[in-house]
Amino acid sequence: MPLYVIERTFAEQLDLTSDDVRLIDEINAEEGVRWLFSFLSADRRRTYCLYEAPSPDAIVAAAQRSDVPVDAVVEVGGAAAPELNERLRDWAGAQAS
Repeated sequence: MPLYVIERTFAEQLDLTSDDVRLIDEINAEEGVRWLFSFLSADRRRTYCLYEAPSPDAIVAAAQRSDVPVDAVVEVGGAAAPELNERLRDWAGAQAS
């Protein structure tokens, strides 16, 4: 499945509860989207997230349903070094278990 990096900017500092995360995960699953990893900016107002998804449209649909912003969706081919691609896939598989 294709990998995407999603950039999001929030009006205020991001502070999600475990219930928020659970709801977002449920909506993502319904749209065929799977969150893999996120980076949070130092000011807690921007995120850069790695997702597996069938298409950018599925990511945008899940975000709209979850009421979270999407500034940009960029399809990525994986890590720059081949050995990192394998490690990323292994890590993503472990997270799904």
